[in-house]
Amino acid sequence: MKKKILFITPPFHVGVVEVAGSWVPLYMVYLAGAAEAAGYHAEIYDAMTKKVSHDDIARYIEASRPDFVATTSITCTSYDALKVLETAKRINPHTVTIIGGVHASFMYEEMLRNKAVDFVVRGEGEVTLVELLEALSNGDSPSKVKGIAYRENGQIALTEQRGFLESFDNLPMGWHLLDWEDYTYYILPGSRLGAICTSRGCSQECTFCSQQKFWHKTWRARSPEDIVREMAHLRKTYDVDVVLFTDDYPSPDRQRWERLLDLLIEADLDMKILMETRAEDIVRDRDILDKYKKAGIIHIYVGTEATNQESLDYIKKAISVEQSREALKLLRDVGIITETSMILGFPDETWDSIEQTLRLVLDYDPDFAHFLAIAPWPYSDIYDDLKDYIEIRDYRKYNLIDPVVKPKEMTLEDIDRAIVDCYRAFYMNKYAQMLEEKDEFKKNYMITAMKLMMANSFIKKKLGNLGGQMPEEVKRIINAAG
Repeated sequence: MKKKILFITPPFHVGVVEVAGSWVPLYMVYLAGAAEAAGYHAEIYDAMTKKVSHDDIARYIEASRPDFVATTSITCTSYDALKVLETAKRINPHTVTIIGGVHASFMYEEMLRNKAVDFVVRGEGEVTLVELLEALSNGDSPSKVKGIAYRENGQIALTEQRGFLESFDNLPMGWHLLDWEDYTYYILPGSRLGAICTSRGCSQECTFCSQQKFWHKTWRARSPEDIVREMAHLRKTYDVDVVLFTDDYPSPDRQRWERLLDLLIEADLDMKILMETRAEDIVRDRDILDKYKKAGIIHIYVGTEATNQESLDYIKKAISVEQSREALKLLRDVGIITETSMILGFPDETWDSIEQTLRLVLDYDPDFAHFLAIAPWPYSDIYDDLKDYIEIRDYRKYNLIDPVVKPKEMTLEDIDRAIVDCYRAFYMNKYAQMLEEKDEFKKNYMITAMKLMMANSFIKKKLGNLGGQMPEEVKRIINAAG
């Protein structure tokens, strides 16, 4: 009988990320599916979504009695990810522990300094994980498994880098391992939220981001037919009616992208789609934005990141201010809900530059905006520019919310205050706009989203109780939305 592997998400929580919905741990679904296809018994325990404690995780591990425990990490979740593996080792020292994800892939030496970590899976994991499980189950040396790091004779051993899958159509998926009642898009009450990865990678060069480095600036796509097949499966089998495209960049290939839109329109799955893409693709697709809407796309995040060209060029965003403004207007004109973000707190940031950012965001007029504190991922291209200005070394604060980089002419408290001011100014302006919104779906969507923001503990902590600052008519409308 094959052995059991238990996948556990780190029980980390960070403010605005969880305001809108409870998100499927998609990459664990892929990995669990790969393990099952190889004959292993797989379980997924989504500790983050279930909002459980490390004590709850310990009880689950004790009951499950897995042979392997695997978790994942981005930088801000790495502390909790390591604690998960420490718990597994405390319960049973013979349990083999495995960690993957962006942070672990680059910071494997740091991970392996913790004796609770047995193996690091570096990069894309489906093939690597299965080969590692096979080697360990058969009593073979892991040294021939590409794409891992581990300790051997007190030293860190690093195996050859594994290449990427040539195709990820028809990959086995562990959808049946999820507790589907846990996944809801809160903005649409009663919905069931799923996720689809239509492509992997990013060929752009944004210096603050980890994805282009993780994927070696490559981009690979699933076939439109395979994507629609999987979406139909989620709709029919699990009653998923809202789906997040998790890709960093799903649409660079116009021909493939339009084919996907056409197939979605033809399939008529009655699924609402959330996604992100780049501004230049929206501008490029001005003639087919009606297809976006017909395909079910209701909400698009466009990463504008900065509102002056000098800053955009500095972070190698490779877009123009005008493209960002035009993209958001085009989406607004066809009735697609827009979202964007701005990064604050670079070394040269000043109160004046932040005021300029806010003015231009108000001019861009997205439906939702986030004002984020730069996070100095230790493996990002921009890290060397930021390292001398880092005042907080606690990875749990590297969450895009808590300032950790001190600008030359501002304090961390200044940046925190500026983020509060920007959020307050932007959303007070949005409250007023809601009163005039003619599209009932959008109006209800916005009202529900803002109610969720008002109730969220992070928003309360950061922005204070906004209820007392809102006009009475706006409060009445928001409170009447259920």
